[in-house]
Amino acid sequence: MKSSTVSMVTNFFIWIKKLFIIVLIIILITVIVISLINYYMKRSVKDRIFESAEDIDFEADCILVLGAGVKNERPSHMLEDRLKQGIKLYELGASDRLLMSGDHGRKEYDEVNVMKKFAIDAGVPSEHIFMDHAGFSTYESLYRARDIFEAKKVIIVTQEYHLYRALYISDKLGLEACGVSSDLRPYYGQKYREFREYFARAKDFIWTIFKPEPTYLGETIPISGNGDLTND
Repeated sequence: MKSSTVSMVTNFFIWIKKLFIIVLIIILITVIVISLINYYMKRSVKDRIFESAEDIDFEADCILVLGAGVKNERPSHMLEDRLKQGIKLYELGASDRLLMSGDHGRKEYDEVNVMKKFAIDAGVPSEHIFMDHAGFSTYESLYRARDIFEAKKVIIVTQEYHLYRALYISDKLGLEACGVSSDLRPYYGQKYREFREYFARAKDFIWTIFKPEPTYLGETIPISGNGDLTND
């Protein structure tokens, strides 16, 4: 009886050890795959990222400003810098259309109207500013820029760590794109954002293979028209 019990305990620990090794191997393979995806994604688009609005020589259908957090009807520091860079590009003549894409999925949370107001206050005519109220993710913002707003050539404005993924998605969706980074200051919590982005790149790598439709589509609103059609 004792021998049988010892044997059962021994077999149990052998099984646990094997399971631990299998889990460890799976984790290691996952980390390697995600690292390779990150390397490939960054390398494939890095030559189309610019640090300054003055560096860019690209006639675009629109300047796409990707949304970020807002609070008390004010843009966060990250979003404010994206808006400043987007407005600067507009003033330099890179495009005469701004597309503000962000989260307005709830009545009490509205990124895009805050973004449009910021641009209007800076002197951009309202009719030149389009709002994408359903830009719930980078992938959805770019998909909708193509299918709803009928953009073919875009300048994407966001922080550099985010531009790699945005430009890669653009490529896979058939958009001609370049990016201007909006890193105008240090940002609190940036280490966490970069860690999260590491996995977001892998997620969107898969998304661009299968190309699922975004949460919402709908009637087209050509970016060449009047941005006030997107007012709510």
